[in-house]
Amino acid sequence: MRRLFPVTDQTPAPPRDAADGTDAADAADTADREWSLDELAEAYAYPALKADGHWLRANMVSTLDGGAQHEGRSQPISGETDMRIFGTLRALADVVVVGAETVRQEGYRPARVREAFAARRAASGQGPAPAVAVVTASLDLDFSLPLFTSPSVPTLVVTGAAAPADRVAEAIRAGAEVVVAGDGVGVDAARVVRELAARGLRRQLTEGGPRLLGQFVAADALDELCLTISPMLVAGGAQRIAGGPSVTVPHRLAPACVLEEAGFLFTSYRRI
Repeated sequence: MRRLFPVTDQTPAPPRDAADGTDAADAADTADREWSLDELAEAYAYPALKADGHWLRANMVSTLDGGAQHEGRSQPISGETDMRIFGTLRALADVVVVGAETVRQEGYRPARVREAFAARRAASGQGPAPAVAVVTASLDLDFSLPLFTSPSVPTLVVTGAAAPADRVAEAIRAGAEVVVAGDGVGVDAARVVRELAARGLRRQLTEGGPRLLGQFVAADALDELCLTISPMLVAGGAQRIAGGPSVTVPHRLAPACVLEEAGFLFTSYRRI
């Protein structure tokens, strides 16, 4: 892996003498190496938060032609290093926020305890693993899945005040904590962030899907986007990373970090 931005001592320098037959690509390959989990954690560390602050970042993957999935899933357009970063981002978070459709499509399981991050989490006052918060209006979920029956931290179900009462009761019987973040059937995206932060879950990570990310974007609730650009083309009708209605004025973010590995670009953009 190479750091391309910002330029640091981990950024490969250009060759000093082209006469030796090497070019910039050769020099970059020579400097390329696998980063440790500690190095990845430092690169993706959350910013320092005020006492009442919170930070919502998204982690998504997109192909060169804008597809967020292939045949309904993101795994085919991902890669080994992308999954290492995926695990690192989870290990840094207090809570992983995900839409119900993504839970069904991707076969979500509880976030696992990662020994490699135990000391870092303890030093940050975090528990052994992040909670998973499933955002859903209908609560059309299989509550017999391990996500609900055997998590290290109780799974949260985030819904509206008018959600189906029988499904809410079933979620509670399954051991989930129900969080109300909307006055109707569905949720208010900005309120989701506030309700989770009020429970001490201030370092937030959303993994989509596109509909949920679109809601966070529309509510101007997203602080950071960690986007993996996959060197693939899928064409067809693949969804983008964010869906739903467009915003009135485009939200501009600033680049914070760009890494490269095997043709994949791992980018991070933060709100200005």
